[in-house]
Amino acid sequence: MKFTKLSLIAALAISSAWAGGDITPVEPAVEAPASEACNANTTIDGKATLYYITDDGSYDLFDSESSRFGAAATVNVAHKIMDNVTANITAVGFTNLTDDGGYYEGVETGAYFNVANITASYGDTTLVAGRQLLGTPMLQGYDWLLAPGSFEAYTLVNTSIPDVTLVAAYVDEYRQNNSGVDFVELPGDNWTISAAYAGEAFSASAWYYDVEAAGYSQVYVDASTKISDIKVAAQYVNTDDDGGDDSDAYGIMASTEISDISLMGAYNYIDENPTAYVGWNGLYTNSWNTTVANSVGNAFKVEAATEFSDLSLTASYAYYEYDNALEEGHEFDLIAGYALTDCISLDAIYSNTDYGDGENINQLEFIATYKF
Repeated sequence: MKFTKLSLIAALAISSAWAGGDITPVEPAVEAPASEACNANTTIDGKATLYYITDDGSYDLFDSESSRFGAAATVNVAHKIMDNVTANITAVGFTNLTDDGGYYEGVETGAYFNVANITASYGDTTLVAGRQLLGTPMLQGYDWLLAPGSFEAYTLVNTSIPDVTLVAAYVDEYRQNNSGVDFVELPGDNWTISAAYAGEAFSASAWYYDVEAAGYSQVYVDASTKISDIKVAAQYVNTDDDGGDDSDAYGIMASTEISDISLMGAYNYIDENPTAYVGWNGLYTNSWNTTVANSVGNAFKVEAATEFSDLSLTASYAYYEYDNALEEGHEFDLIAGYALTDCISLDAIYSNTDYGDGENINQLEFIATYKF
């Protein structure tokens, strides 16, 4: 599963609040027609995607029964209604080009609005109301296959205090990644609040989650700093399960760059029970197909990445210790991306995954993307 770390603000999809803007007229000033003025406040972009995936878990690689092939178009529209108030829409349409291996999103062809919100800012406070992307550490819709998972939510972001970002979000509905075109209403009250500090010397954040839909509450904290040329970080998650035992997760990570090669090493330890999350999570030793949150015990990951010309390469290996019901597991990933043009990119992912049952599954993914 594709794991993309998102920055706190970018993941809340508020950057589009500043789309459009006033254009300074050339003297002598001539009033623009109404249609031109409206169009100046609207931005449209998107992408077209071809996605092929195959694995040898039950059949051979490239067998029709083990493969899926589909196409999708994503269109983003941001319209500035008035100063500091913007309407944002992301429409996703898709079709499956084969059917033997099952359908992306569970249906042959479909369309939905993955994002549909009003973003309003007043001073240092921004409100996002409606369908949106969330990228918090333990509640997020990761971007994999045709479109990321998203939420029907109400999010407040405040930056009144220098170097401090305050976030509060109430989540009402959720469309899980690759789950179809419908949003599902979440029972009970589901919300999170946080405070994050990003200074020159170090950064830190603290989050509290109350997820009544899954019957748990959770505390997440992390901190990072840079020592010489090495960035070090630590994280801790405590999950209070209403109907079971609590869980504690600890993590440390170090990263640096040597001769244009980015290197990362991380360690997580999960005590007693797996760690709860919604959608995906930000634990350090997650891999493409595996989240360490589902394991109990020790886990580590090493990764190297580099870029040259228009090609990027990332290789990683992770080890996972599971509970007594499973054996030890691992995952190796090799990810390549090539920018064919400024608008066309090609990506390939190879993964070898053992989920703790002693079986190695090879998986290949090929993605072609055209941005417009």
